[in-house]
Amino acid sequence: MSKKICLITTSLANGGAQRFCASLSKVLDRLGHEVHIVTTKDFVDYEFSGSLFNLEQTLEGSNSTLKKIKILKKYFRLHDFDYIIDNRTRSQFLKEFFLYRYIFKAKKIISIVHSHYLKNYLPKSVFLAKLIYNNNYKIVAVSNAILNTVINKYKFKNCVQIYNPIDLSRIQRNVNEAIEVKENYILFYGRIEESVKNLTLLLNAYKKSVLWQNNIKLKIVGDGKDTFLLKEKISEFQLENDVILTSYIKNPFPFVKKALFTTLTSRHEGFPMVLIESLACETPVISVDCKSGPKEIIKHENNGLLVENHNPEALAKAFDSFVLDKELYHNCKKNAKSSINKFSIENISKEWEKLLV
Repeated sequence: MSKKICLITTSLANGGAQRFCASLSKVLDRLGHEVHIVTTKDFVDYEFSGSLFNLEQTLEGSNSTLKKIKILKKYFRLHDFDYIIDNRTRSQFLKEFFLYRYIFKAKKIISIVHSHYLKNYLPKSVFLAKLIYNNNYKIVAVSNAILNTVINKYKFKNCVQIYNPIDLSRIQRNVNEAIEVKENYILFYGRIEESVKNLTLLLNAYKKSVLWQNNIKLKIVGDGKDTFLLKEKISEFQLENDVILTSYIKNPFPFVKKALFTTLTSRHEGFPMVLIESLACETPVISVDCKSGPKEIIKHENNGLLVENHNPEALAKAFDSFVLDKELYHNCKKNAKSSINKFSIENISKEWEKLLV
C-alpha cells in the first residue's frame, strides 16, 4: 500500500548522508510511495525522486527562528505524512526534543544514525535519548557495528539495520565522462576535515610508501574547513610535487575509475559510500579498520585491503603491496564491482519494503 513519506536532510549535496537521502528517495519511489524531501540548505547536486521543499529558499534570506518554526509547523500539518525519515545530524538535545515533540507531525518517525560517532545523532545521556527516541517507530543504523553499539548503550528495542543503497545505474551513466588525466594516482575524495578523515595519517603513510618514488601521485578531491591545514601538512611532509589537490567535483566517478585505488583513513565513519562507489567503478580500495563500515564492505585481499587504524607503517605497506604485488591487485580489481551487489538499490529496496508496513 502506498505511503506518504517525508525525508528530512540538510541538503542534497556535499556528503555521504546527503547522497544516501537522494538514493533513498529513489528507493521509496520505486516501491510506489509518494516521496517528499525537506532540505534546510539550498544545495542540490544529487539526483533524487519526489517533491522538494527547500526551507532556505522559502525563508528568502531570513534567519528568524520563529519564521522557520511557523513554516515547518504549517508544512507538516498540511501534508499529514505517514512517515517522516530524519536523515540529519542531531547533536542539540533541546532543539531535537522540540522538533520531535512539536514540529514533526507524522503517524510514524524513523531516525537514521549515519555514524559510529554517536554524539552527532543521539544524546550522551541514555535518559535524554529515550525522551526523544524511545517512542519512535524505528531507529535505523546504517551498519551492524552502529546497531550493536546503539542497542548496547541505550537498550532501545526499536533499532534495525539497513545498509546505504548504491545507485549503480547512476554511476554507470556518469563514470565514462571524458576527463584528461596525465599521471598515475591513488585517490582520496570526501570532506576535508582532519578530526574525522585523519588526512595526516594518509600523508604520513603515502610518504613512507614507495608510491611517490614511483611517480604515483596522491590525488585529494574535496573541500572543507581544514583545506589550509591540509596544505600546511603537505608542506611538512615535503610532498608539494606529489599531492594533487582538487576542489569538490560534482561527478567524481571518472576520476575514481582511473585511480589505481581509493583510500580511506578516517577516525570514524558510519557506512562510507566512497568505498562502495569506488568498487562500483571497478577500482579496489584500501581502508583503515575504523568504526564503522569498512569491515562490512571490504573482503581483505578479495576486493581491497583492510588495515589497522592509526598505523602509518601498516598503511604504507598496504599501499606498496598494490603496486608491487600485481596478482593481488588484479584479483581485487577483478572482484571489485561484483562484491557490492548486495548494496544495490534493488536489494536494499527489499529491506525498506519490510520496514514500511
